[in-house]
Amino acid sequence: MTTGLRVPALGDVVWTPSEDARATTRLGRFLTWLAERDVVLDDVGDLHRWSVGHPEAFWQSIWDHFGVRARHAPTEVLPDRTMPGTRWFPGAALNYAEHAFGVAPADAVAVHARSQTRPASTLTFGELEQQVAACRAALAALGVGRGDRVAAYLPNVPEALVGFLATAALGAVWAGCALELGPSGAADRLGQVEPTVLLTAGGYDYGPKPVDRSSEVAEVRRRIPSLRHVVDVEYGDWRVDDALAWSTLLAGHTDAEPTYEPVGFDHPLTVLFSSGTTSKPKPIVHGHGGILLEHLKNHALSWDLGPGDCLLWFTTTSWMMWSSLVSGLHVGAAIVMIDGNPVSPDLGWQWRLAAEVGATTMGASPGFVGACLKAGLTLEDVDLSRLRVLGSAGAPMPLPGFAWLREQLGPGVQPCIGSGGTDVCSGLVQDNPLTPTRAGVIAGPCLGVDVHAWDEQGHDVVGSPGELVVTTPMPSMPVGLWGDEDGSRLRASYFDTWPGVWRHGDWIVMGADQGCQVTGRSDATLNRGGVRLGTSEFYGVVEQLDGIADSLVVHLDDPEGGNGELWLFVELDEPTAEPHPADPGLARTVASTLRRELSPRHVPDRLVVVPHVPRNLTGKKLEVPVKRVLLGGDPDVVASRDTLAVADSLDAFVGLRRATAERAAGGAR
Repeated sequence: MTTGLRVPALGDVVWTPSEDARATTRLGRFLTWLAERDVVLDDVGDLHRWSVGHPEAFWQSIWDHFGVRARHAPTEVLPDRTMPGTRWFPGAALNYAEHAFGVAPADAVAVHARSQTRPASTLTFGELEQQVAACRAALAALGVGRGDRVAAYLPNVPEALVGFLATAALGAVWAGCALELGPSGAADRLGQVEPTVLLTAGGYDYGPKPVDRSSEVAEVRRRIPSLRHVVDVEYGDWRVDDALAWSTLLAGHTDAEPTYEPVGFDHPLTVLFSSGTTSKPKPIVHGHGGILLEHLKNHALSWDLGPGDCLLWFTTTSWMMWSSLVSGLHVGAAIVMIDGNPVSPDLGWQWRLAAEVGATTMGASPGFVGACLKAGLTLEDVDLSRLRVLGSAGAPMPLPGFAWLREQLGPGVQPCIGSGGTDVCSGLVQDNPLTPTRAGVIAGPCLGVDVHAWDEQGHDVVGSPGELVVTTPMPSMPVGLWGDEDGSRLRASYFDTWPGVWRHGDWIVMGADQGCQVTGRSDATLNRGGVRLGTSEFYGVVEQLDGIADSLVVHLDDPEGGNGELWLFVELDEPTAEPHPADPGLARTVASTLRRELSPRHVPDRLVVVPHVPRNLTGKKLEVPVKRVLLGGDPDVVASRDTLAVADSLDAFVGLRRATAERAAGGAR
């Protein structure tokens, strides 16, 4: 671990905007642009209040400021704010894919592709658009048209990008997932939309390890009877049997002209899928206009991206961050597409890649930053002089992570922390270029996002945990869920608690200044004797202790109304094959640290060492599935193994639940 690290306290300022930030950042220039149009706002706080108080004017300003191109202009912006069912920009006809081109010069680099399966490559915006035109024509020749579905079972490679933009250009609908996902997980997702075309690959290299996926691809094909065509992108040395080769598919259309089908603002663009760890994955439908406007706003105004910039954010095709990465093109930035093991050959590889491609915004998960810190990684020989923003999402950044970033990157690089989700394909709360970044505290709600913390009665709470709700519609809320004809599943997913109000499912603490902390899923909140605590607060304390690599905590309620039991599971730096109670020394250290840093009520009743902390493929901890297994649930029912980062990681908890049952029986006596 890095020695001598000065760890900030919660709320300490760890980055401050430069004195000329109002003139040099895109957010500052947007404020100036508004003032020139008689919307005079003093600061970001004023801008946010205006954006949620006057959503029609705000989103029209985003449309105008970024020059959205439409074949037919909208008749209104927001005729009715009622949720769900909100309609944005009725009458507009546009195309998401068209907006990927024309912002940056045709000869500027659009894509840096890096893979452990084949050599590095680049594509200019002009080359990318020509490939998209060829793929669009080829898909049309296969019979794909407006509203049809194209599926991808692919790594994060340029062919996935080309296929996605070509599908959008046709007005067809894209649905994708990573090739690493098992056949059940892939078919459970892609099969819901009944695609007619599947783009796939026969395998890949993960670091030095070759991974043959031919049998998995064959099984996915078998499980999706709607498929009429399968296209093999010819990745590495692997080939897919009985499939049309990508090179053959495009060969007859190399002279195709770029063409974009104008579609309505809410016409389906892509179907993203929820994790599927606690139920069948939700097929979340996002529209052309909503994703375009949301990502123009986010990428330019929150991440400060524009022409000449470069966005590096490791992701797979299963994660919403893949859609977000692609949208970097819409503000004229180059994007970096990475496939393979993100820490091969070592933890420093991504940082060296950022230097190589001149990344100006880089994504780094809290787990990745923590691993770099624990390994004592130093970046003194890595030229990251172009890097301005270090983005992070998916979980809170531990306080030592802020210290390590400042030590290694210097005071000029902003840690930009956010939290959102697949459901809106963007952030709900986030830092920004004009507000100081504080350790462990996110600056506030994103522009145009009316976030509140509510208690059980639907009242705002300040300074204590509440349900994260959004009370004003935003354009990237789902158009719907695929196949949910009457909207009942959509309402049950987001509007079941307070009609007309979006309940996101996260637990959030809002400060009087709008600074906030997202402390975990609200269905995994720890409630001990009336003291509620988010799981992320637990992890931020436990995972800084020497020897602990990862942790997961669940609270088992007492049906008789008592405190229940708090179980803490830890994965150690030294691996173990079977679950077992922690040794007394570690238990005492954990207990005293939690008692001091959090509260005496949150000292765990049981501390167990497990081989693996269960996570899904996007890295999220699975508190709810673990809790269900401990209460008697079948691991294969509460979570599909195909969605787990380690397929058998829930099995260790089956034996542990016997102790739970025995204690419950004892209590009943």
